[in-house]
Amino acid sequence: MNSKEMEQIIIERYKQDEDTMILVFAQWCVNYGLDAVELYARAYPHQASNGRLLDAMTLTAPKEQAGDIDDDTVLQVLSLFGNEELAFVVSEEMDRRPRKNR
Repeated sequence: MNSKEMEQIIIERYKQDEDTMILVFAQWCVNYGLDAVELYARAYPHQASNGRLLDAMTLTAPKEQAGDIDDDTVLQVLSLFGNEELAFVVSEEMDRRPRKNR
């Protein structure tokens, strides 16, 4: 395998991991009745809509059928990919929840 092929494999794996992060965020939003697109727009007001987020929204499960996604998990995956602004907006939403739902 040459370096160009290896580079392409690394890029593809990163994109797959990033898609997983987006799906985790989208499903977390569904689980808590939040609009993922609106939260993303609050975090990144100068960016156009995120097509990958819109694609991920089609893959989410209804809240009743989805597994739980821990708050710490969503914050960790967002931070892992450098989405600090989005993690901040997510934290704000967590703080707005009644104590019993945290």
